[in-house]
Amino acid sequence: MGSIAPAVIPAPEAPYFTPANHDVGAALNPNDPSTPTLFRPLTIRGVTLKNRIAVSPMCMYSAESDPAAPDVGALTDYHLAHLGQFALKGAGLVFVEAQGVEPRGRISPNDAGLWQHDTDSAQFRSLQRVVHFCRSQGAHVGIQIAHAGRKASVTAPWVARQAGRPSVRAEAAVGGWPDDVIGPSGGDKHRWDADGDYWTPRAATVEEIQGIVRAFANSAACGVRAGVEVVEIHAAHGYLLHQFLSPVTNRRTDDYGGSFENRTRLLREVVANVRAAVPEQTAVFVRISATEWLEGQPVEAEAGGSWDVASSERLVPILADLGVDLVDVSSGGNHRDQRIPHGSVSYQTDLAGRLRRTLQAAGRSTRIGAVGFITGADQARGLVEGSDEAERAAATVAGADPAADVVLLGRQFLREPEWVMLTAQRLGVKVGSPKQFWRAGGAFD
Repeated sequence: MGSIAPAVIPAPEAPYFTPANHDVGAALNPNDPSTPTLFRPLTIRGVTLKNRIAVSPMCMYSAESDPAAPDVGALTDYHLAHLGQFALKGAGLVFVEAQGVEPRGRISPNDAGLWQHDTDSAQFRSLQRVVHFCRSQGAHVGIQIAHAGRKASVTAPWVARQAGRPSVRAEAAVGGWPDDVIGPSGGDKHRWDADGDYWTPRAATVEEIQGIVRAFANSAACGVRAGVEVVEIHAAHGYLLHQFLSPVTNRRTDDYGGSFENRTRLLREVVANVRAAVPEQTAVFVRISATEWLEGQPVEAEAGGSWDVASSERLVPILADLGVDLVDVSSGGNHRDQRIPHGSVSYQTDLAGRLRRTLQAAGRSTRIGAVGFITGADQARGLVEGSDEAERAAATVAGADPAADVVLLGRQFLREPEWVMLTAQRLGVKVGSPKQFWRAGGAFD
């Protein structure tokens, strides 16, 4: 009697045949007390991640860029290959790069956008294609919706690098929008640089601000229709929402400037409108710069303050109350005079830990994501070890409270796309691998 081959379950997300690889990068024995927290499932609202490892949003400057073409801002085959490899090799959550909520919200003409909301638009269809592939390989997919504000209309960074400059402005001839760069405040004083490598912004009108709030909500809803399960609002790194938060870059005297309440108004309105625009089960994240590293700088004294850790500690409980499920903690990027303490690889993950303790002390259950210089297996394991009480009891590594609930990696995934599999191997965790890879003899499990 011949052997009976087990049934192969196709992935329902893909319009072509691929076996469902939903266990790739997942621990084969997640409930084993020896399984590190890093490889234990985590449920955030309606999303259950198979591990605590996420691919951070990374701009690739490879979207369709012809401003006269209907597919401007659409993802390309490059993105399918780039993002698909991380899903194929076990990441629990894969973020698409920052997508502008309106054309002038992109950093460069080569950046992705999500302002075309029709299901037959190139932006929608290209996003859906990436989402379907990543989900067929077992990864959840998130989008990061963004507006570059005064840092917009520049060329891809490698153009500047080849020119030996920190940045090169994108003229209208290459698809830029030099006359429509906006920020909370306008004039040469509010240009990012002093040497003419960025455009001079003008102050956004209240009507434009309200339109941007709607644009964030509409882009979020569009992403959900394309199949994404996580929406992250980009309020870090000196882009528009961060510019409004900081007294250094926000000198407005209306309802969107001045006091902490007014400077946080735009972000609060964006969060509330995004939360209302997506289904209850969709997870909403916010990325913030915990500090802009301007403490003690002359520009801070001149502005009467800066966005610092104390400001973020005040903000995160507010975000929790607005329905934010995870705060993705980064830092810097809002002013050229920043002084980042590069002497320690943990300077940014330490900020995540501090804000996590703030949320816990305030009685909020909103999660924290840590990002920045995360490269090693033991380092990542330690950042999330015992992040839940039940896990703490089973944890195999004793030590300080965890800094985060999820780790997000960017550059390390560029160096090692198979980082999840290698990390499992280094920590002695048996995880699933793609069925198409089984002929390699269980190289990762």
